[in-house]
Amino acid sequence: MVRELAPAKANLVLQVGARRADGLHDICSLFASLDLCDELTVEEADRDEVDCRGVDGPNLVTHALDAFRAEAGAELPPLRVQIDKRIPVAAGLGGGSADAAAALRAANQIAGRPLGADALRTLGARVGADVPSQVEPRHALVSGAGEEVEPIDLPDMTLVLAPAADGLSTAAVYAEADRIPSTRPRLDTDALRRLAAAPLAAFARGLENDLEAAALSLRPELALTLAALAEAGALAARITGSGPTAFGVFESVQQAEEAAALLSDALVTPLRHTPR
Repeated sequence: MVRELAPAKANLVLQVGARRADGLHDICSLFASLDLCDELTVEEADRDEVDCRGVDGPNLVTHALDAFRAEAGAELPPLRVQIDKRIPVAAGLGGGSADAAAALRAANQIAGRPLGADALRTLGARVGADVPSQVEPRHALVSGAGEEVEPIDLPDMTLVLAPAADGLSTAAVYAEADRIPSTRPRLDTDALRRLAAAPLAAFARGLENDLEAAALSLRPELALTLAALAEAGALAARITGSGPTAFGVFESVQQAEEAAALLSDALVTPLRHTPR
């Protein structure tokens, strides 16, 4: 039996390029790895089975296991994967991708570690755009279509997460970003490296998300959540990823907990302390 934690991520900064010929978008993003985690228990079984209470239909974990078998050429027995789901679903927090990456790590361990981290990231890119960054969960500067992952340090902070009752389709948000448009012609990884090294107050002032306008266009009520976070004292309030989760940045856990008490169904999570 193998147990793996699957940490959520927040896009503290997300720059999005214009749509490419292959339909994807280049991005440049600061991913923060969060204390908020799903937990996977993986064990040998008679057949592959993924049990994730509250999540119906296809699961990226199934695709990850199929991709691992096709790529690794290793003898991998059928596996039962139990997911203790704590990350809100379809919330822009990367929960499904984190679960898929954790399943890849577990499968690799059970198969005798035939693949290194780089190979797992390459494999993860075939499963989903956010999977490569979660193969070794940590704060990262992520670029390309999500496959280029550079470890990075971020200022200490605590986030208040304000999930919405209903999720948002990532594809729909990207389509809206193309329509508005809210994408940009040039991405600036150097600017994000400089921002990551700034003190927290300056860092917070530099946060942006090119998908936020599209998410607000589809769900205008999210502006009320952002305003509530700002009124509660957040140094910055943004939508993470394609939404609909909003987050507020706070200097301490105490300040974050006081702010979360003013909001409905808010979650408090510090950033993980991750090795570079």
